[in-house]
Amino acid sequence: MLAIGLTGGIASGKSVIRHRLEERGVATLDADCVVHDLFASKNAVTESLKARFGPDIVNEDGSLDRKILGAIVFKDEKARKDLEALVHPTVKEAIETFLNHSRKEGASLAVVDAALMYETGSYKRYDVIVVAHCPSGVQKERLMRRDHLSSEEAEKRIAFQLPIEEKKQRANYVIDTSTTIRETLKRTDDVLKGLLAKAR
Repeated sequence: MLAIGLTGGIASGKSVIRHRLEERGVATLDADCVVHDLFASKNAVTESLKARFGPDIVNEDGSLDRKILGAIVFKDEKARKDLEALVHPTVKEAIETFLNHSRKEGASLAVVDAALMYETGSYKRYDVIVVAHCPSGVQKERLMRRDHLSSEEAEKRIAFQLPIEEKKQRANYVIDTSTTIRETLKRTDDVLKGLLAKAR
């Protein structure tokens, strides 16, 4: 089985690619969904985050307010690293469980969508890396629209990640998402053909 890491910058179109691969029958996991589920209820991780960042990040139902937490960690490098140290072990465990399950099921490909593979070093666990990319101006505009951020807020979040050009240089496959969704889907299908051939 080929373990494939799908990464790129924030708001670079990774989800469109992952959904297309899923439509084509590929087993996929969205690391951000793992975090979302983790933050949705009271558990050991959310309690650790509450202890580190204060009670204001917790809603009445015990879930975390990602917007408030994001406002804290994207202003402070140490806070962001503390967040990653508390959350990443659980996410890593979920990814390993997914990959092991996919192997047992006899899958030829398994794709994990995660934004910070190069930043955290987790790219090393994958056989192939696929990078989604678009020009920085397009990325910024998408992020502002998606997360209702100001121009300055969007720029700060993008700056916390490695430059997309560096990610592209280190990738096995690169998918340009800067034009239409239809063209992105076609490019994804082309890459999938290559991945399936490699898996054989």
